[in-house]
Amino acid sequence: MRIGILTGGGDVPGLNPCIKSVVQAAAEKGIEVLGIRRGWAGLLEYNPDDPSTHSKCTIALNTANTRTVDRSGGTFLHTSRTNPGRVRPESVPDFLKGQINEGDEGPFDFTPHILKNLEKLGIDAMIPIGGDDTLSYAERLHREGFHIVAIPKTMDNDVYGTDYCIGFSTAVTRSVDFIHQLRTSTGSHERIAIVELFGRYSGETSLLASYLAGTERSIISEVPFDVEKLSEMILEDRSNNPSNYAMIAISEGASMLGGQVVEYGQEDAYGHKKLGGIGLITGEAIKKITGKNILYQQVSYLMRSGAPDSLDLMVAVNYAKMAISLVKRGASNRLVALRNGTYTSIPITTISTGKKRVDVEELYDCDNYRPKIKHIEGKPMFLY
Repeated sequence: MRIGILTGGGDVPGLNPCIKSVVQAAAEKGIEVLGIRRGWAGLLEYNPDDPSTHSKCTIALNTANTRTVDRSGGTFLHTSRTNPGRVRPESVPDFLKGQINEGDEGPFDFTPHILKNLEKLGIDAMIPIGGDDTLSYAERLHREGFHIVAIPKTMDNDVYGTDYCIGFSTAVTRSVDFIHQLRTSTGSHERIAIVELFGRYSGETSLLASYLAGTERSIISEVPFDVEKLSEMILEDRSNNPSNYAMIAISEGASMLGGQVVEYGQEDAYGHKKLGGIGLITGEAIKKITGKNILYQQVSYLMRSGAPDSLDLMVAVNYAKMAISLVKRGASNRLVALRNGTYTSIPITTISTGKKRVDVEELYDCDNYRPKIKHIEGKPMFLY
């Protein structure tokens, strides 16, 4: 039996340990593992008739060449946001351009090519590791009849159906650490600090980081905010602090009342533009309203860089072992998951049946822009 494994979307801490654990568990069960480079792009750009593409797009994985990969962050298989079902004209590999009808502007669906490559490579099942976008294409392959056992990964922790995604704990840990470190400069200069954190549609990372680091205010993606009201509050927070400073954590996907999410750049293959800058815009508005100097810091990629913390390491290893067990049993259409603190698996089709967002009514004070954690007993570890 041979399986393929790939990582797609943004990198997070824990991917390399997950890959290594998949390879180790597979070896114990006599299963071959083929690594696909650069996410779904590896299968798109693989040309069976051109040997020069083979090593660029795939790599045979074994216990020897993955022995030390878990000692570093990121993914040694590399990653991309390629969606073979929606390929722009400029991203179509040269050898596939003959399949495009003249005048057709795309995007183009090369799923038949992907399925042929999976057959050529002798892959019986795929283990994609990714977030909503990467897994949405995995779901597409499942609908085409291919065996899929997927692993959820995203620092935003927003894959619907699972309580936990690889990368989340480390992202929160990094955010708390950087917020605390920024206190020294913020306090020294008696400023108002705005710390912008990743979190496209879900404010969970920002909410928990604010809750744990004790920032004065927390702005999340789910609740548009009134910048004049926020300015009044943070000015009062600053005056009430003996060190004469105050801090705001804000999600990159946040928006002002009557405003829009700050986006820029070209849409990726999944229809998303880049986010970022709402913290800077908010800071400029607060400075204009209050007359106080602002310290603005995007933590951004530092949240997803480096080695995983112990929780992400543990979940990555356990997800990997679960995935191999499911593959060995012949399971398909599965997503390994954590639900109510218990390891389990769910249909991968679950991811498209809802959206995972902060439970605003239960966990957020919309009037005061703060976490509202009133009841702990009976809640899961991450309160969701």
